[in-house]
Amino acid sequence: MNRETTGDTVGHAAASGPVDTGNSLVGDVWVNLKRWNRKAIRNPTPVILEVLTATFSLLLFTAVFGEVGAFALEAGGYGGTDYVTFLLPAVFMQATMGSAFRSGIGLVRDLETGMFEKVVVTPMSWTAVFAGKAAADLLRILVPLFVLFGLSIVLGTAIQTGFAGAIAILLISLLVGLLFMAISNVIGLLTRDDEAVNAATMLFMFPLIFLSPAFLPLAALSDEVELLATFNPVTYGVDAIRALLLDRDVMTVIEVSRFGGVLDTLVPAVGVLLVLNLLFGSLSVLALYRASRSTVA
Repeated sequence: MNRETTGDTVGHAAASGPVDTGNSLVGDVWVNLKRWNRKAIRNPTPVILEVLTATFSLLLFTAVFGEVGAFALEAGGYGGTDYVTFLLPAVFMQATMGSAFRSGIGLVRDLETGMFEKVVVTPMSWTAVFAGKAAADLLRILVPLFVLFGLSIVLGTAIQTGFAGAIAILLISLLVGLLFMAISNVIGLLTRDDEAVNAATMLFMFPLIFLSPAFLPLAALSDEVELLATFNPVTYGVDAIRALLLDRDVMTVIEVSRFGGVLDTLVPAVGVLLVLNLLFGSLSVLALYRASRSTVA
């Protein structure tokens, strides 16, 4: 068999799907998890910057919006709530989204260096490739979130739902992270340009955060902002985390009274985030599949 025929065979196998070589799914996930974690360890600068940005954001926004926020909280039905506690979901969303968009940048750099082509022709399951990369990205997202938890406790924030609530806050943040990881991967695969992914980070992050009840209650904002917040995924992440911090229903864009208390916020918020993850996750898989076929063509 000549080299050209061999190349066609490998390309056809890669485009057709995973090859059964006896590798376990868990083993392939572990290989990909280690690869992406190794890259993060070798270049820790982005993670360090994400931690510093999260810390700076919490301190800066508290200082800038503190007094104004206290009046808005009183008018919006949050009387007695400390502004640091109210603000924490906003900073969690900023840290999560900023870290999540690094996923698309990593994929673009794989395309630029030729690593993507090497992965395409391996017999590993695409499920394992995706799961390993996603797990590594989620671990990286957790780093600034843990720092924010520690800083908020120092600043006097108390999680009214306790340890279980803290775990739920992390899980909801990761759910939001998965959504924006999928979006960043789609952008990365379509543009194949890390500068475009960086620009998309700013394009998505700050408008979505400010067009949500992240910094101020929706009651203190205009009707137009409240309408836009209804279709904003960040709203559901912010409300879910805030409900867990305060142990009460804080959802304003969807009226639910069936479950009682904090669940009236958590159930619709998590439901919306799961649907969006399914939608954009499917688009991400489709974009990756099309990119793999064009690579081996």
